[in-house]
Amino acid sequence: MSGVVKAFQLRDKSKDELSKQLKDLKTELVGLRVAKVTGGAPSKLAKIKTVRKGIARVSTVIRQTQRAHIRKFYAGKKYVPIDIREKKTRAIRRRLTKTQANAKTQRQQKKQTHFPMRKYAVKA
Repeated sequence: MSGVVKAFQLRDKSKDELSKQLKDLKTELVGLRVAKVTGGAPSKLAKIKTVRKGIARVSTVIRQTQRAHIRKFYAGKKYVPIDIREKKTRAIRRRLTKTQANAKTQRQQKKQTHFPMRKYAVKA
């Protein structure tokens, strides 16, 4: 592989092409590491970093597309995998829902209907 792998170009590719490219990059990295041990050219040693970053980009794009498909599949369903759910904060996740917070007992409802808040007219 020559040149830097760009993420926006990877997004257009299919999953098979991405996995093939990932495999190629990994084999290239193995070759570069062998060259490093055997005392290869400095240009090969400098290329190790770009190949590692390329592997990271390809695997990131694969992961992002997988998560997007999973999100689309579970959209509108009652149960969603934990890693797809919204993160927010622990406190927010444990907080009562709006309906639970606004729920009133029978006694509260009767009290409110029979004894509503008094309205006072204030002189200006």
